[in-house]
Amino acid sequence: MATAAPDAVKLLCATCGQMNRIPLDRLSAGPRCGSCGEPLADGRVAELDAASHDKAIRADGLPLLVDYWAPWCGPCRMMAPEFAKAAKVLAPQVRLMKLNTEDHPALSQRAGIRGIPALILYRNGRELARAAGARPAQGIVDFVTQTLRG
Repeated sequence: MATAAPDAVKLLCATCGQMNRIPLDRLSAGPRCGSCGEPLADGRVAELDAASHDKAIRADGLPLLVDYWAPWCGPCRMMAPEFAKAAKVLAPQVRLMKLNTEDHPALSQRAGIRGIPALILYRNGRELARAAGARPAQGIVDFVTQTLRG
């Protein structure tokens, strides 16, 4: 027996940490957090802390690409605008977020980050794929779309 496709998705607000239930047909309409009013799937890259990182990976209903980076890393800084461009292209079907490994070394160690920048694509609480090194926006988009196509 086939299960019905979900009619809504849960999205974490990276600003206040609140989970929001968004109807799938409203994703393109620029949904906002019910608690703080911040946009949820507008193609902007959100900065994660340790708590929001774990909560987003575990509970977000959309695929989530996390860029593990550090401010002292030249390739990370070089890739940042490309990551932002890719976020605009992939929204609202995929959310892109960043985690500063300098501020959260235990989390990056737990994630098995050995070099930065590192991209990890998560869906439904599990890692789907990872890629190391800086890449252009189209390379980021290709990595995500090819992985999700399976």
